[in-house]
Amino acid sequence: MNEEAERIIEVEEVFFEYPGGVQALRGVTTHVARGEIVALMGENGAGKTTLIKHFNGLLKPTRGTVKVKGRDTRRVSVAELSKTVGIVFQNPDHQLFAETVFDEVAFPLRNFGFPEDVVERRVKWALNILELYQYRDRSPFLLSVGERKRLAIASILAYDPEVIVLDEPTAGQDYLQKEKISEIIKLLRLMGKTIVIVTHDVEFVVTYVQRIIVMSQGRIIAEGPPSEVLTDFATLRRSKLLPPQCVRIARALYGKTVLSDYRYLTVDELHRKIFEELR
Repeated sequence: MNEEAERIIEVEEVFFEYPGGVQALRGVTTHVARGEIVALMGENGAGKTTLIKHFNGLLKPTRGTVKVKGRDTRRVSVAELSKTVGIVFQNPDHQLFAETVFDEVAFPLRNFGFPEDVVERRVKWALNILELYQYRDRSPFLLSVGERKRLAIASILAYDPEVIVLDEPTAGQDYLQKEKISEIIKLLRLMGKTIVIVTHDVEFVVTYVQRIIVMSQGRIIAEGPPSEVLTDFATLRRSKLLPPQCVRIARALYGKTVLSDYRYLTVDELHRKIFEELR
C-alpha cells in the first residue's frame, strides 16, 4: 500500500475564515494516516478545534481542500462523513441531549439506520466498556463531568467510526479519570482505530502518540515524533507549551558530564541513560 493510499485524512492548503473576518486557519497542510495516533497541540486560539471540525465536514474550507478517504468534504454531508470520523468535543454538554444514557448512545445508531437488535447490543457493549451501563436509565445530566465525557465517547464508539477525534480528553480530569481515559485510548489502539487527540497535556502525549502536529495562530509550525517536537524548546516557547518533566530534568543535567543529550521523554529512558553515562 503506498503512502497516499494510507492517508485517511488529507488537508491541503486550507484557509478558514469565520463570519466577521476572523481567520482561524492560514494555509494548513497535513494528513492523518490510517491506524496512527496523532496529537494536535498549541496554545488556545491556535486553530486546533477549527481544524478538527473540518475532519467531518462541520466546517468547510474557505480555500483549500480536506479529503476523508479521498472524498472532498465540501461534496459530502456531515452525516456521511461522521460515519468515518467521530468527534468527542471538550465539553460533553455540547453533545449530550437525550433523556437517558441509553438513548444518548443509541441515537447515532438509530440515525444511521441500524436494526434495533444491533442497537441494543452495541449500546450495551459501549456502556460496559466505559463503565456506564449501570446508569443506562439515568439522565446524562445527572452524571459527573468525567462520566459525561465517557458517555460522549461511548456514543461515538458504539457506531464504530474508523477515526476517533478526542478534543482535550484529559482537561479538568483528576488522576483517576485520566487513568480511565488512558485505558480507553489503549482499547482504541488495540481495535486498530485511527486517533487524533487535541491536548495541552504533554505528559499524556509522551505515552500514547506517534506524531505531534503543533499549531500557532492558525498555522502548523512543527510536525514530527514526540522525541523531536517535545525537545524543541523554540517550538515549545512559540506554542506556549511546557516541555515534559523528564526533558526539563535532562536539560538541567545536559552538558554537566552527566548527560550528553536531553531528548529523553520518559523516566525509564532518562534512568537508563544516566546509568550508562556514569559507568
